[in-house]
Amino acid sequence: MSGTDGRSDANAGGGEPTAAPPALTTPRGRRPVVAALMLGMALAAIDGTIVSTAVPQIVGDLGGLTVFSWLFSGYLLAVTVTLPLYGKLSDTFGRKPVLIAGIILFLVGSVLCAAAWNMAALIAFRIVQGLGGGALQGTVQTIAADLYPLKERPRIQAKLSTVWATSAVAGPVVGGLLAGYADWRWIFLINLPVGAVALWLVVRHLHEPSRPRPATRPKVDWAGALAVFATGSLLLTALVQGGVAWPWLSAPSLGLLGASAALAALTVVIERRAAEPIIPGWVWRRRTIASVNLALGAMGLLMVAPTVFLPTYAQSVLGLGPIAAGFVLSVMTLSWPVSAALSDRVYNRIGFRRTAMIGMSAALLILLAFPLLPYPGEPWHPALLMLLLGAALGLFQLPLIVGVQSTVGWAERGTTTASVLFCRQVGQSIGAAVFGAVANSVLAARLLDAPVDGLPGDLDAVTRALEDPGAFSAAATDHVRRAVDAAVDYVYIGAAGAAALALLALITLAPRRFPIITEPTEATEGAGAAGRR
Repeated sequence: MSGTDGRSDANAGGGEPTAAPPALTTPRGRRPVVAALMLGMALAAIDGTIVSTAVPQIVGDLGGLTVFSWLFSGYLLAVTVTLPLYGKLSDTFGRKPVLIAGIILFLVGSVLCAAAWNMAALIAFRIVQGLGGGALQGTVQTIAADLYPLKERPRIQAKLSTVWATSAVAGPVVGGLLAGYADWRWIFLINLPVGAVALWLVVRHLHEPSRPRPATRPKVDWAGALAVFATGSLLLTALVQGGVAWPWLSAPSLGLLGASAALAALTVVIERRAAEPIIPGWVWRRRTIASVNLALGAMGLLMVAPTVFLPTYAQSVLGLGPIAAGFVLSVMTLSWPVSAALSDRVYNRIGFRRTAMIGMSAALLILLAFPLLPYPGEPWHPALLMLLLGAALGLFQLPLIVGVQSTVGWAERGTTTASVLFCRQVGQSIGAAVFGAVANSVLAARLLDAPVDGLPGDLDAVTRALEDPGAFSAAATDHVRRAVDAAVDYVYIGAAGAAALALLALITLAPRRFPIITEPTEATEGAGAAGRR
């Protein structure tokens, strides 16, 4: 193909050429399939934000205040560790059965969550939801690439980005309304009609023509899947709970990290011996895929700064309420899909790599500008930076996802997409652990000379204390707010370091021009496909 990056290549990474993708539907039938993808993505996207606003009601009803964070950690864990498995299964058995299974599993988890009788049961059922969410996230992105030729992929990716943006804004509102005026269990039951429509559309309109029957029955690397699941579970548990449930240098943290390292080594051995490994070696041997994996892993790392620490900054330093603080963050989700939708006009001229480098360079400067904001400042100051950051990251992420999906054929696209999303999720988990430790250490150091004694050294505890107007004197309150401001500033400096790592991965590893594979799709086979149907 001559076009986006100015070269033709029959092979994405030096391996054997992959088979052309089957047409998933006719051009006329793409609209309901896209609607199904957007609904499926909405299930996964809105889940975290809608649950977060109902936590007080859930804890008040079920108890379990000390472990409620696992409502989110358990879900994230299940999504992350299952992404590679679902990617491989979709390449082996097709996208449709994996997506259907994911939707059903998510809905079953939703029903179970609504029926939970205590916090332990709710956490377990949230993990079931996450097992379905992993299939939704990876398979939806893969089908989106299958449906559209390269020139049209920004259109569907922009629609999916819009789903995430809308969910970020609507989730807290819907969750708050349901928890306040109905019952918190409805935040899970509301998934049922949305999921049912998505399921019907997929079953009715997503068609995968029969592929040539392989000479031997496809084998699933269940040993590798179990090893990946166990390794990811232990590592993410250590990252999520370290510094929260127990100190970083305590026996639980060191034990979990050591066990995850040992399991990682065992996973490598198992995957090297497997005939069809869950995480094939070519994912890391091909420069294009490896560089995108590392770059998006670094993006996941830096995303912790705005998504986790900006709301704390807005409430503790600027004195905003939860809704206003959420708005400061949500403006990023407004500019992101717009930038992503327009990014094809840039990468069609200068290529995927250069476009992504421009986006991340801008993000690096924006992140470095955050510590320069005046204290206490005006709410529009961080809001403007987040608006710009969303535009920069939209210009960074979409070209890389579209580009890397275009360097592989149908039979490898699910695995490739899953590896990208997996690295981004792991980066986010690592970022939460690392930046949480940075923020708490800076905060503790700044509070050593506080005008009052007995101040908590934990960022969450300080934030809760600041919500009580009579907790501190005026001087002490100002000192604590400045300490929080300094802690968040250091987090943004660390996020800028992660942006630099993403740039380094693109500069040193990514090829100047992505090797694009030309494949027949329904766009090129439209007349024939429509005639056959």
